[in-house]
Amino acid sequence: MGGPSSFARLLGAAWTLIRADALLPRELEPLLPPDLQWPARVLHLFAGPRARRGRPGQRLAAALERLGPAAIKLGQLLSTRGDIFGQEFAQDLALLKDQLPPFELEQARAEVERQLGKPIEQMFASFEPAVAAASLAQAHPATLHDGRKVAVKVLRPGIERRVAEDIATMRMAARIVHRLGPQARRLDPKGLVATVARSLQLELDLRFEAAGASELGEVMALDGHMTAPAVIWEGVGKRVLTTTWAEGLPLSDPAALDQPGLDRPALADKLIRAFLASALDHGVFHADLHEGNLFVAPPSVLTAVDFGIVGRMGPVERRWLAEILYGFLERDYHRVARVHFEAGYVPTRHSVEDFAQALRAVGEPIFGRTAADVSMGQVLAQLFEITALFDMRLRPELVLLQKTQVTVEGVARRIDPMNNIWRAADPVVRRYILRELSPPARARRFAEDGARLVSALARRIEDPRPLVVEEVRDDERTPPILWFALGAALAGLAFAIAAVLT
Repeated sequence: MGGPSSFARLLGAAWTLIRADALLPRELEPLLPPDLQWPARVLHLFAGPRARRGRPGQRLAAALERLGPAAIKLGQLLSTRGDIFGQEFAQDLALLKDQLPPFELEQARAEVERQLGKPIEQMFASFEPAVAAASLAQAHPATLHDGRKVAVKVLRPGIERRVAEDIATMRMAARIVHRLGPQARRLDPKGLVATVARSLQLELDLRFEAAGASELGEVMALDGHMTAPAVIWEGVGKRVLTTTWAEGLPLSDPAALDQPGLDRPALADKLIRAFLASALDHGVFHADLHEGNLFVAPPSVLTAVDFGIVGRMGPVERRWLAEILYGFLERDYHRVARVHFEAGYVPTRHSVEDFAQALRAVGEPIFGRTAADVSMGQVLAQLFEITALFDMRLRPELVLLQKTQVTVEGVARRIDPMNNIWRAADPVVRRYILRELSPPARARRFAEDGARLVSALARRIEDPRPLVVEEVRDDERTPPILWFALGAALAGLAFAIAAVLT
């Protein structure tokens, strides 16, 4: 699906954005650098009549909806960052989360029957029209014969082909971005698109989502910060997923945060801790935590839905993550810098001391301050300068981790603008450090390594063939989590270019 057809879709998508005055909106022209102002004026000449109505966010949301699933995913990410793009802009994009036009009820019923292999009345006592429709699927309220209320997720008709076309177009866009120069190549657009493509493909088999929901539900239950609906396995097929009904209202509902008795500070802290505990302690996390996928109920009940994208971290990745976060919590910038070098994320030709100084310049002005007092846009701009100065590259294998962190931060600050992310993260990070990086923990790992060595030597005696020792390559080492926000911003930039062109 590449070649001329993908290029044609690129041009068509660009034209859609230009006609909507959503590529370089006229409202932003005074803020653009001089070398972009004249191209913006030229583009404005081709804007259609609708471009003269509505705000930039409204026009962009409408254009992204027309462009399909990949572009809608971009809009979902942007809508969580009101601190960067403005609350009005973010609220306009928020409609992309779960308020798209649904397809017909009869189509959904027929699909459920095909997937489950039996009449819908045999499975459900009632099956109602969709209450939420997103880019890939829509959700229907239903009731089981035992009286339990459930949610039935059904994929959109023909969505597999549409996603395949989007992926082909994104890959072409990535090749174009790659040719723009060294700065663009630092974003690794090809690797980024490969990661996004893989996640979109997995979302098209709801059996995988059912397994992810089941696994993460067990993980979340261990800490209690967040819950997940139970999977009704007899109601699961490749294009259909049935779970118990989530309590409360989705955060995308304007009334969600106005529910009586709601403890907003506790909810924001729970969201941060749920994400970090899942990633650090268990190496698995929900990788699509935008407002449409989070339900809240008084006083501080937080429920996640839509487990189509699940992220994973290995033991080494989790250890680097904890070390970096702990270093920042302790304001030990030299330790943070040293971990970066040990992880192979910063080339050894640079100075550890210089890098620590650069980290201090970023960390000290924001440490201990509330979200309302910190301009994340300024922080990201400074971090971008540092990555260029120290030749740090965006690692595509951690795109989901980085994207989720920036989404979680954006949602938490919407729940509670005074939320202190560092304070919320502190108990989870310290628990991991105490369990995994304390002297007793290191002694335990040393003993385990010794036992493995003895076992390897025993096998060596039994099998005289040469013993192969596996080494961790530099490109397999895990980048530290300091760059969560930056990585997500850079990922968003590369994805934005791809999605804008698709």
